[in-house]
Amino acid sequence: MEKNPDEFYFKMIRAELQDGVHKIKQPKDEVTPEQVKLMRTQDIKYVEMKRVAEAKKIERLKSELHLLDAAGKNPSKHVFFFDSKKEVQEFDIATHLDTVPELVDRVYNRPTIATLQKETLKGATDPAHLKKLAQQRKNQYDLLKQRIEREKAMFVVAQKIQTRKDLLDKTHKVKVKKETTDGPAIYKFKFQRKR
Repeated sequence: MEKNPDEFYFKMIRAELQDGVHKIKQPKDEVTPEQVKLMRTQDIKYVEMKRVAEAKKIERLKSELHLLDAAGKNPSKHVFFFDSKKEVQEFDIATHLDTVPELVDRVYNRPTIATLQKETLKGATDPAHLKKLAQQRKNQYDLLKQRIEREKAMFVVAQKIQTRKDLLDKTHKVKVKKETTDGPAIYKFKFQRKR
């Protein structure tokens, strides 16, 4: 009877009614379970070592693949300059690049007509073998993408561990930004002059 109707409790917005029973809403996890497990079991130096190893593997894969025809990459532009509109209308890219029209779309390994006449065609020519090579190249790009994502995840875990280490300090701090799955919480520490 003495309850104030304007009174507010945070449980009013944190709870909901399910089948006639009050259930408290659980806050969403800021970290994935894999990140929690890794943070609890591993030290920051170990995570940093693994991240550096992953970065080296990424560089090695990039040097092998050259990212010439990677999916999602912005297409490179080849610009030709002309003096008149007549030259633009008469322009043929195959004659300008001195190659056969079938090879114009290739980004890499575009031999000239003279090279094709002098030497025999080297490498795979049958469609089945070309398809197999294309699949192998696609698998390599997928592996590279996975390694890049793994390296980013390791970087985030290392940042979160470092933030937790910094929080053990007794200085006054204010949380500026909450922790997310792709970034640590950001704190602003009170400035203290070192002696």
